[in-house]
Amino acid sequence: MKIAIPTMGNGGLGEQIGEHFGRVPTFTIVNTETNEVEVITNTSHHMGGSGYPPELLQKKNVDIMLCSNLGGRAIGMFEEFGIEVYIGAYGTVKDAIRMWKSNMLQMATDKNACKQHAYRRREHESGDKK
Repeated sequence: MKIAIPTMGNGGLGEQIGEHFGRVPTFTIVNTETNEVEVITNTSHHMGGSGYPPELLQKKNVDIMLCSNLGGRAIGMFEEFGIEVYIGAYGTVKDAIRMWKSNMLQMATDKNACKQHAYRRREHESGDKK
């Protein structure tokens, strides 16, 4: 199984988790069967490239993404690609995997999506800027 974590750099298992998964510089992917660790650059449109993070991770055959939080739109995109998302992770990649294995993380749903992202989306759709 391949688990991806949004990260702040190339530090592997010791790297810090990034708080905004779409704008992190890297994603660290851990294969739980082989213990192989791969760090990939975030080449999504958020970082000047193309596509979205769920597409990038799907191309790497990721099964699960662990993060601190994310918005409902992103949750829907991960679901479309068959990638499970768990929220509540913090610390390092190693910490996130330990939390997931210990059932300390919540599966992401529309109900526990980051409300800040939902507010921004409503604001954008209505044309209001407060």
